[in-house]
Amino acid sequence: MIADRPFKPAEFTEKKLIESILDGSYPIGTNLPSERTLAQTLGVTRPTLREVLQRLSKEGWVLIRHGKPTRVNDYLSQGGLGILRAMARYGHHLSDEMISNLMGVRIALMPEIAVLAAENDPLSMRVHLMQATRLQEDPGDFARFDWELQLIMGNATGNPVFNMILNDFTPLYEKLGQYFYQTPEARQFSLAYYRDLDHLLAEDIPGIRQRVRAAMEDAVSIWHDTIRKMEKP
Repeated sequence: MIADRPFKPAEFTEKKLIESILDGSYPIGTNLPSERTLAQTLGVTRPTLREVLQRLSKEGWVLIRHGKPTRVNDYLSQGGLGILRAMARYGHHLSDEMISNLMGVRIALMPEIAVLAAENDPLSMRVHLMQATRLQEDPGDFARFDWELQLIMGNATGNPVFNMILNDFTPLYEKLGQYFYQTPEARQFSLAYYRDLDHLLAEDIPGIRQRVRAAMEDAVSIWHDTIRKMEKP
């Protein structure tokens, strides 16, 4: 097995700072420690820390105030796609509420993406769906298969912006998907969805919008049920 590539100082600093913001160690609206203290805590040089803080400031994580402590921004209301990309990378720190919000975005986007894809390139979707019968019981395999389907849909629309948005969430979805597919109910739910989708691609493309929306909405309920079961002693 190939060992993970060690973090460069700037990468390590960014990772630790974002994780500390997401897990509440540095809450929204509070000041970060002084540059000297923070650099010592992280074990990096002050120039490295300054470089990272400048980058985080541009993305909306922090507000650099000359002569005053750097403050943690309200990144949920002031951040952009850079914030979402970082959340996807460090998804193990996301709250249940934020995960629900992300699933809500999927409910809004995926039905339209699916219909556009079906109208533009139904064959690519059907070729992938044919492989669903080979899925066993491994949650990771289900998570990868399901996310690949969504990427194929995004690509098949012909609009590259959809895939640019979806691509950033690949690491997050594969992590969360492994939890989602822990139960046989979740796996059977998706297999039924794939069968319905394949049928609609052949017989009723306009009906895809309603079926995909229903599946995305049901997935939210299944996710919450799965988390509750996993939290029981």
